[in-house]
Amino acid sequence: MKPNSGTKKELDESVQGTTLTLSENSKNTRKLYIESYGCAMNFSDSEIVASILEKEGFNTTQELAEADLVLVNTCSIREKAELTVRKRLEKFNAVKKINPKMKVGVLGCMAERLKDKFLDEEKIVDMVVGPDAYKDLPHLIQEIDEGRNAVNVILSKDETYGDVAPVRLNTNGVNAFVSITRGCDNMCTFCVVPFTRGRERSRNPQSIIEEINDLWDKGFREITLLGQNVDSYLWYGGGLKKDFEKASEIQKATSVNFSKLLELCALAQPKMRIRFSTSNPQDMTLDVIETMAQYENICNYIHLPVQSGSNRILKAMNRLHTREEYFELIDNIRKLIPDCSISQDMISGFPTETEEDHQDTLSLMEYVKYDYGFMFAYSERPGTMAARKLDDDVPEDVKKRRLAEVIALQRKHGHYRTQQHVGKTQEILIEGTSKKSDAHWMGRNSQNTVAVFPKEHYKKGDFVMVKINDCTSATLIGEAVAYSKNN
Repeated sequence: MKPNSGTKKELDESVQGTTLTLSENSKNTRKLYIESYGCAMNFSDSEIVASILEKEGFNTTQELAEADLVLVNTCSIREKAELTVRKRLEKFNAVKKINPKMKVGVLGCMAERLKDKFLDEEKIVDMVVGPDAYKDLPHLIQEIDEGRNAVNVILSKDETYGDVAPVRLNTNGVNAFVSITRGCDNMCTFCVVPFTRGRERSRNPQSIIEEINDLWDKGFREITLLGQNVDSYLWYGGGLKKDFEKASEIQKATSVNFSKLLELCALAQPKMRIRFSTSNPQDMTLDVIETMAQYENICNYIHLPVQSGSNRILKAMNRLHTREEYFELIDNIRKLIPDCSISQDMISGFPTETEEDHQDTLSLMEYVKYDYGFMFAYSERPGTMAARKLDDDVPEDVKKRRLAEVIALQRKHGHYRTQQHVGKTQEILIEGTSKKSDAHWMGRNSQNTVAVFPKEHYKKGDFVMVKINDCTSATLIGEAVAYSKNN
């Protein structure tokens, strides 16, 4: 993924606006066109939506002009994403004039934040559906078929999609996302997620294991456990995380936390690679790091957003950890998993940030030397605490200059970390053909670093031992020497 990505979640710029395609069900007569924007959670949700609508008679299409229903799954994290969606709605409007029976719906976080304003302001929108209301889609479609505008933005108190098997769309067939939590209880002042995805709730571990087993049977070889804040996963029979204190003694005794869930996943499919995202420094506990160290198939990679290196700014962001506590966590990771790679999210120019605060961020980066990062200048998001309580007072040119310094330092550290792999022989999971050469495979090691090597007789989905001979700033270059024991 590239730098300059989103706040709470990683945003892969290369997939923004991707249209989903699904194999056709010959009995279905209607056409669904669905575009996704934002974080991995949104792309995962689009698969769930497609799964629900397939049962309602919709096949997916890549041709906008032939669609009966157009859905855009949105992100509220950054202003740019919202502007993109508004531009797309204008495009849909032009097509709608030619095809007046076409219905348009907005899904996801932006829908949750703007609610029925969408129906008033964007006259082309027929349906607004928040992230927890997708099961209500059949009813909502019936509403708009009958000529009424439909809004459902109710936030659920339970894990909502545990029993809907996502249809895997536009996937390489090797990696898959598995949602384990929804919502977030951490009220970071820059983030809109708690208001759009609601309070935190966890999914039944049994349904997670069943999904992983099913993915293995379908040929997938790596999964990423997904949530706004995976470390605070807690299953005690259902209900909100914050209500755990009211649980019965037996519920508490049989509860499953994130460390335990990781172990269950690792044991369920010992050859399946397991990753997770996103972690929160205040919630990541020592037992999670110990479980990672214990099981070979849990990848040695942690995405650990810090946002700032200044205690004063961390407090203003309502990040419930200090710089010193973050260092302690990093030290524990390095001690228990010496070759673990760590990536960051960083915001430059948060309100009131001084030059001294910025230098604190650079010195924190020097201490950790991240493998890679997702860095961006602060942009005020409507509906957040920061937008309500803090003036966006750092000048734009100062934000840009500080961001440039953060990116330059990250580039240096990233290159340094990539070089550490050269000379080693590492297991690479083949994900597909290299973008630059049809004669080479592309895959990643446990640390999430991309490697390329000649194809020879190997195939996609194979676990291969690759001798790393060279590297660019972010890519390893090597040659396959054998299949790995996991093949």
